[in-house]
Amino acid sequence: MRRRVLGLVAVLTTIVAAAGCGSSDSGADGSSSSSGNKTTQVKVGIIPIVDVAPLYLGQKKGFFGSRGIELNMVSAQGGAAIIPGVVSGQFQFGFSNTTSLMVAQVKGVPVRSVVNGAASNGKVGGDVTGVGVSKDSPIKSAEDLAGHTVAVNTLQNIGDTTVRESVRAAGGDPSEVEFVEIPFDQMPAALDDGRVDAAWMGEPAMTIAKAQGARVVASPFAETDPKLTVATYFTSAELAKRDPGLVKRFAEAMTESLRYATDHPDEARQVLTTYTKIDGDVLAKLTLPGWPASVDMASLEKLAVLGERDGLFGDKKPDLEVLFS
Repeated sequence: MRRRVLGLVAVLTTIVAAAGCGSSDSGADGSSSSSGNKTTQVKVGIIPIVDVAPLYLGQKKGFFGSRGIELNMVSAQGGAAIIPGVVSGQFQFGFSNTTSLMVAQVKGVPVRSVVNGAASNGKVGGDVTGVGVSKDSPIKSAEDLAGHTVAVNTLQNIGDTTVRESVRAAGGDPSEVEFVEIPFDQMPAALDDGRVDAAWMGEPAMTIAKAQGARVVASPFAETDPKLTVATYFTSAELAKRDPGLVKRFAEAMTESLRYATDHPDEARQVLTTYTKIDGDVLAKLTLPGWPASVDMASLEKLAVLGERDGLFGDKKPDLEVLFS
């Protein structure tokens, strides 16, 4: 796993160097000046899961358009894959889990979180992510995951870090869990086919797996911290410096979107049909995350401690005030 982290660092370092040699023409990458009534074309790297529903809902309700922003969402497998795209200028903003952002920062990758994205809803057994096992699995609790394979969407990330914490808290040995990388949308089939013993799934994958008989044996986010800030929207330090007005407008529109989604959960569910392929039965049963307007720094501090314990940051520590302020 450490070789994977080192490989990611090498890729990110190369991209950062290339980005530093690129053009600073704001019109070339879509983050054009917001003077007058000019509309700014903005690409956002996202993961097609329930967590990003407020972004699509905000687009639909005109929260971005009223601020001169035209959104174009581009899907990726996880936050670790989105970060290089933001740093290189492929995306102006990205959605990433907070652990990936911490790893990037300590490796010198110039990223800045600009607004909250999603949080745990705090419900053990009913959170937005959970570890599922097949209905006939001998695994009954997080402790039993030791010695078994668990699927996560990306390795050395918020998924395996929080799963380890659930195993540890339940009395198991987290070092004995074998993590394998599988995209969220492929997890229900992998679990049903027996290719993995368990899968850490977000929505809608979790609801689909439950319909196939899967049982939830752990809720890593809620068990780590019931107010855990799971993900945020971020940009590159270069864009934050070059076009602070765009960053401010994006953050304001996203904050309004988060609040609207919190107050209108049915609309948040419905907007999922615009970027995921889910049927009505799944849609009605989906578990929603929390969408607070601001990050919870205490939960991020706890997540950073877990990342240090897992050896994600080498001999450095993430500067949370700089990254998430």
